Amino acid sequence: MRVTLLGTGTSTGVPMIGCGCRVCTSTDPRDKRLRVSALIESGATKILIDTSADFRAQMLSQKVRGLDAVLYTHYHYDHIAGFDDLRAFQFLNLQVPICYTNQETFDVIKRTFGYAFGGAVQSGGGLPNIPFEIIGGMPLTVGELLVEPVPVDHGVLSIFGYRIGKFAYLTDCNRIGAASKEKLKGLDVLVLDGLRFKPHPTHFSIDEAVAVSKELQPAMTYLTHMNHDVLHSEAEEKLPANIRLAYDGLVLNLE
Repeated sequence: MRVTLLGTGTSTGVPMIGCGCRVCTSTDPRDKRLRVSALIESGATKILIDTSADFRAQMLSQKVRGLDAVLYTHYHYDHIAGFDDLRAFQFLNLQVPICYTNQETFDVIKRTFGYAFGGAVQSGGGLPNIPFEIIGGMPLTVGELLVEPVPVDHGVLSIFGYRIGKFAYLTDCNRIGAASKEKLKGLDVLVLDGLRFKPHPTHFSIDEAVAVSKELQPAMTYLTHMNHDVLHSEAEEKLPANIRLAYDGLVLNLE
């Protein structure tokens, strides 16, 4: 199984519009962060986690010609904004993914992109015609992969992370309950929210993420969803050897 981290930045991306800080002006390519998303490939199966605000650029950079599924973590705009561009697969008669999400996220997507769900005033430009499947906490099968939703807290919201084999992806979270921690045992790789060093009310700080990693004990942890307070080279020096900062384009090869 091959996992490509397409974006590792917070909702504004890095660099942030109008900012001249040392991270936003850094020449280190690891400090250029699109909005968070991940592509998972195993054999012929391709799964995307979230259609980020940078979805189009991410699909073009990876030359993706079809997806089996999109797994949505939650409904915040930086995670759903690319939904409209799924219609490109339709135009070219390529494979259109099934979108898996909870009811709350589906309801927000339906309101945000109402034109794609019967609310269009006109349709000359083409409308997304994408199937959705509402999921709860039970595992589901996509192609050859077994996907297990992992509920986590993002402030007052209960959202989904996902486990596939010995890989788990938990973005946008600040608490993991006991039942979900049980689902995260025995991981080879954990991708985990680590916004910045300063505490935040809805995201793990980097220090909090390190503590969670030490508790869950995956072989490797990569922190994602970082903002422009985090200079890659400097911040990574402060981390344990088995906890690294993710960066856009990072490829993880798993058994």
